[in-house]
Amino acid sequence: MTKIKLVTWNINSVRARIDQVGQLMTDYGPDVICFQETKVQDHMFPAEYFTERGYIHHAIAGQKSYNGVAVMSRLPLEKTSRIDWCAKGDARHIEVGLPGNIRLHNFYVPAGGEVPDAAINDKFAHKLNFLDEMTAWSEALPKGARHILVGDLNIAPYESDVWSHKKLLKVISHTPLECEKMMTLMAAHNWFDVMRHFVPEPARLYSWWSYRAKDWRAADKGRRLDHVWTSPALKDNMTSMAVLEAARGWTKPSDHAPVMVELTV
Repeated sequence: MTKIKLVTWNINSVRARIDQVGQLMTDYGPDVICFQETKVQDHMFPAEYFTERGYIHHAIAGQKSYNGVAVMSRLPLEKTSRIDWCAKGDARHIEVGLPGNIRLHNFYVPAGGEVPDAAINDKFAHKLNFLDEMTAWSEALPKGARHILVGDLNIAPYESDVWSHKKLLKVISHTPLECEKMMTLMAAHNWFDVMRHFVPEPARLYSWWSYRAKDWRAADKGRRLDHVWTSPALKDNMTSMAVLEAARGWTKPSDHAPVMVELTV
């Protein structure tokens, strides 16, 4: 049996927060780190920083200033690929192979803008189309496959995934339409919600806190925008999960906290 510590983290610029990345490595020692919103082109990604610290296997999909996903790993990565969702050329997905015949998918789903109306908000329409494409892709995955899906999916689907269900019903990330689409997406491959397995509803579970709050911890107006799902074939391999909330309080933090899971293969 091999134990794997896997972290997913919307870093909100990997170069701007490289010191925080180092603190994550020191404090928690993950084997695999999946980043979203790296905001850097591939040739400018600070790959050497990771190599020097033992993360010698890299899978990078970046673009200038926006989006960007990457997987940094101590473990070998096999057969890297990416999908151009919605044919927009955005760097929002990368897929790698992990030991144990596992396919790992790192996603950054569009945020969707401010107005939850696809007729007048192209960003929201893009988000809905992206989710529909993810659903069709999930349906096509073999039933016995071993997949892990992680990332900033930009939806907090349950009432206990947000600080106020009533106040956020018309706020993008918790609108009924988005939540319904996420449930449809999860059902398409019978995805197993690892985070909610270890912290069942109705317990509070957040991974994101706005920069707008003067004291984010005291206000605690959070949302669970980051997710870890597995194929049914892998659910019994998951041994622990933690939202690393301490990282939200580090110097110059991302507004997302890392989420760490452990599994055996």
